[in-house]
Amino acid sequence: MGLSARIRTRDGWAVQHAVVTLTDMRGTQVLRAEADEEGVVRGDSLAPGPYTAIITAIGYAPTAATALVSASGRADLGTVTLTRQGGAELPPPGVWTLDPAHSSVGAVARHLGISSVHGRFTEFGGRIEVAEDPLASRVDAVISAASIDTGNGMRDKHLVSPDFLDVEQHPEIRYRSTSVSAAGPDRWTVHGELSLHGVVRPVDLDLAYLGTGADPWGGLRAAFHATAELRREDFAMNYNQVVQAGISAIGATLRVELDIQAVRGESLPGAG
Repeated sequence: MGLSARIRTRDGWAVQHAVVTLTDMRGTQVLRAEADEEGVVRGDSLAPGPYTAIITAIGYAPTAATALVSASGRADLGTVTLTRQGGAELPPPGVWTLDPAHSSVGAVARHLGISSVHGRFTEFGGRIEVAEDPLASRVDAVISAASIDTGNGMRDKHLVSPDFLDVEQHPEIRYRSTSVSAAGPDRWTVHGELSLHGVVRPVDLDLAYLGTGADPWGGLRAAFHATAELRREDFAMNYNQVVQAGISAIGATLRVELDIQAVRGESLPGAG
């Protein structure tokens, strides 16, 4: 074996089908080798001397390295780390299933103009499709509107009523992405449409990718944090009880906060 290399992401995961191209000092291509499913590149023996290696992969920024071929015809580039195009990262391509048991979907609203009310939805699911081209990635999620929990039974009963979520008429809250754009290292803007209270509006999610890691059940997990701001009136939730001094009981703006874990694959471990 001549040339060898291991192509990895910043998190240490294999970049499948990366390509290493080797040129000599005159700029003539002498070798082209593709990584296998483990991100390992192997090539034929080469004439001793210095070469330039260019490593490329779809969705990643190309990188260059110097390869010094020994008298035995071998050169080991070691581990080559590729970064996502534009410097932003996402987990390895494929389908990722949201894990509700290790995720949270919350919302914060102002109350009486002086404090905040925190709520969360306890029943939800969804999937993330990470594409080879990160900008072609997709997100789909559905939330049970009746699963709202603010820690106050009377308030929750009001929130599921026709004044707010009207869960009998609109039992599901749905979000479907339409496009994705990079917003910096590890940060993305997910552009999509939110269906809430029978109204569909464009909503952007500010998404931070927190990394990937193996779990105790043999799976691969990715973590994300996302935020968005919604105006109640945009979704025809116009209930606006006014208390003393003209202060609204509940603010007009909601801040949505998502802490998500997703497992690679079409289903969660143990699911049918």
